[in-house]
Amino acid sequence: MARMVKCVKLSRELPGIKWKPWEDELGQRIYDNVSQEAWKMWLEHSKMLINEYRLDLMSPKAQQILREQCEQYFFGEGSALPPDYVAPKAK
Repeated sequence: MARMVKCVKLSRELPGIKWKPWEDELGQRIYDNVSQEAWKMWLEHSKMLINEYRLDLMSPKAQQILREQCEQYFFGEGSALPPDYVAPKAK
């Protein structure tokens, strides 16, 4: 049976993610409070951030930016869209 959490992003009881994304306090908060569904939403959002900001994930600075955005996405005001971001047009 899946581990259930009260998801901070979707405000309902859902299956939690299966692992801690980081071995620190933020990773534990995400593990305890974020559902698998919300984590998938974050992964899609993070792809957009990586592409729009052209982040090199090997760079400690880029990793820090993503961690800060992740924390905002789940526990803050939400992750901000890049200033020049234009959403793809629907087909």
